[in-house]
Amino acid sequence: MTQASSVLIGVDIGCTTISGGLVTPEGTVLTTIQAPTGLGTGTTCRTILDIVGDLAIAARAQRLVLDAVGIGVPGLVDAERGTLRSSAGARLAELHGVPLGELAAARAGVPAFVDNDVNALALGEWMFGLGRGAASCVVLAIGTALGAGIILDRHLLRGKNGYAGELGHVPVDLDGVRCECGGRGCLASFVGGDYMAVEARRRALVEPSSLLAMAGGQVGSITAQTIFTAAAAGDPVARGMVERACRALGAGIAVVLSTLDPEVVVVTGGVVQSLLPLREQIMRRAGEYALAESLASTPIHFVPGYKDQTVRGGAALVLYERAGRAASLSPPRGGAV
Repeated sequence: MTQASSVLIGVDIGCTTISGGLVTPEGTVLTTIQAPTGLGTGTTCRTILDIVGDLAIAARAQRLVLDAVGIGVPGLVDAERGTLRSSAGARLAELHGVPLGELAAARAGVPAFVDNDVNALALGEWMFGLGRGAASCVVLAIGTALGAGIILDRHLLRGKNGYAGELGHVPVDLDGVRCECGGRGCLASFVGGDYMAVEARRRALVEPSSLLAMAGGQVGSITAQTIFTAAAAGDPVARGMVERACRALGAGIAVVLSTLDPEVVVVTGGVVQSLLPLREQIMRRAGEYALAESLASTPIHFVPGYKDQTVRGGAALVLYERAGRAASLSPPRGGAV
């Protein structure tokens, strides 16, 4: 009699979309489902649990043995308790303090683990992707804002209070504007999609620019993508913002190299699709700030974010936690337990 294959549920909670998938222990994504996050409606937690429940049913229908659930959520996470402590700008306030791990475990009937979404993403890239086989890997995720996941000496770096990896709030402009974190001149304020959009909306109302026309006359419809498109068409306001974003990201990469000296750096997320044509410019800017030898010897990959990639992170989180909690061993390479 053939033994049924095991499978994991990986869930990625975004401010716009919640994605979930069935993932093998080797990192193969078998199926994915998505649903709107529904922020402000009070339904976010129910949506998460419905996705977990639907995937558990799908696993049984495919005669797969469901092993565990891994959930990545943006914000400061108490990984031991499986709860979200806080989120930037309180965007996910309705999930603060909610025992996500406990609730997901009850819905699926298997153990569940919760961590910061970029931590999970970094674990997925390290176990299954471009960081596979490396002892150290840093993932910069640029989307709504900018977060990082850091693997050093085969261990996920969380820090004393869980703030490790908040590279979006590294100051790159000593006289920059105040960030919602309370700091000044933060990296995220130059390259994060929401931050860029807010500044572009403000400037489009007071400076000559095509941004407002490109957004159909609706200032609230200006997005980061609008800015990159307008910049490519020669709009001076947009071009200035994009050039500044490239310079800031170059400085951010230099910070990563100088402080962590990783084997691999992966730059990913929703904004990276727009950054890909600008990679040469970003790396040239990085050369203005980084140690030359470190920059020359470190592979730096720009990879657009895909939902398969994010749900794979939840599966990697399960494997990492199980390896650490059960045996106090270094996490496995390539997802093998």
